[in-house]
Amino acid sequence: MIKRALLSVSDKAGLVELAKELHSLGIELISTGGTSAAIAAAGLPVKAVSDITGFPECLDGRVKTLHPRIHGGILAIRDNEEHMNKLTELEIETIDLIVINLYPFKATIQKPNVSFEECIENIDIGGPSMLRAAAKNHNDVTVLTDPADYERVITEIKTQGDTTPATRFYLARKVFEQTAAYDALIASYFLKQSPAEMSGLPEQLTVTYDKVSELRYGENPHQRATFYRESLPVAGSLPQAKQLSGKELSYNNIADTDAALALLKEFTEPTVVAIKHANPCGVGCADELLTAWRKAYEADQVSIFGGIVALNRPLTLEVAKEMMPVFLEVVVAPSFDNDALELLSSKKNLRLLELPDCAQPYQADSIMLKQVYGGLLIQDQDTTVLNSDEIGIPTNTKPDAALEADLIFAMKVVKHVKSNAIVLVKDRQTVGIGPGQPNRITSAQIAIKNAGEKARGSILGSDAFFPFADTVEAAAEAGITAIIQPGGSIRDQESIDACDKHGITMLMTGIRHFRH
Repeated sequence: MIKRALLSVSDKAGLVELAKELHSLGIELISTGGTSAAIAAAGLPVKAVSDITGFPECLDGRVKTLHPRIHGGILAIRDNEEHMNKLTELEIETIDLIVINLYPFKATIQKPNVSFEECIENIDIGGPSMLRAAAKNHNDVTVLTDPADYERVITEIKTQGDTTPATRFYLARKVFEQTAAYDALIASYFLKQSPAEMSGLPEQLTVTYDKVSELRYGENPHQRATFYRESLPVAGSLPQAKQLSGKELSYNNIADTDAALALLKEFTEPTVVAIKHANPCGVGCADELLTAWRKAYEADQVSIFGGIVALNRPLTLEVAKEMMPVFLEVVVAPSFDNDALELLSSKKNLRLLELPDCAQPYQADSIMLKQVYGGLLIQDQDTTVLNSDEIGIPTNTKPDAALEADLIFAMKVVKHVKSNAIVLVKDRQTVGIGPGQPNRITSAQIAIKNAGEKARGSILGSDAFFPFADTVEAAAEAGITAIIQPGGSIRDQESIDACDKHGITMLMTGIRHFRH
């Protein structure tokens, strides 16, 4: 039976309506500060926490509810005779319903130019303590932290006189999820505020994500899946995209679109990226978007079928018209011209995503998380392409200035192809891609086969060194004129000699780009 409720909320949505319902059910209301004022302003009787504790709020409100008369009333086990006798002895009354949401720490740290001191003052102490106490004692106490649950609780009290054990358990679970996320966000904030000498990942890593949506299924129909986003919004990330049209995104749509965005972030000039099964199947750069689209599409007109396309310029009607005959799953762009949006929206299954900062580079401190069974791998994002000061040209034939753009283009693309990776490029267009083979020569053969006659005169990019000269021999036979690769093999000289024999220019960057 719920006789007394303590309400103390930062988010006052639905507060007055909830208080009115509780009062109408004969439940005594206890409250603090602004919550108490809001309830009183609605003409409802409310008792101050200080009247319960016999102690005034102090230290600028830092200490209000941290008192045995509050926590004893929450934590006492009702069917424990010793507990209840102690409450009687100490003249403590039970508190049966707790309605609390926490200081807005997350909103505070996102404010521009916010001070460290203001952030610290928005770390809630009493709130989490009461929430955890109530959740721990959920057999006897109902705890509300989400306005979305108010109606459920009121309905149960009206119809049954109390909440059900199942509801109390569900609400307790939500509390521990929320307080864990709240503390994880604080820990993350402190980590980012740490001085350089204290930088690095902690001994115990805590991360928090918010649910975006339940997905129909995972990678395959028999797998369950859910989409989460980082608790603090990350500009230019897929969870910040606005879906303008089409079916809901699937697990594979999300994974592939993220891969497309990762590659798109490498480019500043008008660029179109097409992805299929997490690998690029066509990438094109040009001085204007329509030509970039044509290059990406023509790079592999077969593989783009059912693919994901990402663009780093507003999508125009002329580009939309050329996309219309192509079956695509997702198109993501910084914006869509109205007529282009209207045209593409006529394809009901095509998901259109607007993401204004889609080409914005990764944040400087961005990391990658990869789960392994029973553990987690963490590394920095691979934000480097090459260092021009460290490039070596060990071959007799040197590249001319005209090749420079294609050489850089090749490395930007190949670092986003699954290892072992080989990419053939000509005039800022991929002409052949060989992804994810157990050996490099097979990847090269696939790329050359896919390129066909376009291989002649192209540039070959490799994500890692050549263990043997066989890739150079295959490149020479296909008419490839230049190679860019990290180098570092004990057999590098064999590849250099093979390049010199065939008149091929080879650059060694010293930077490997494995992508598993």
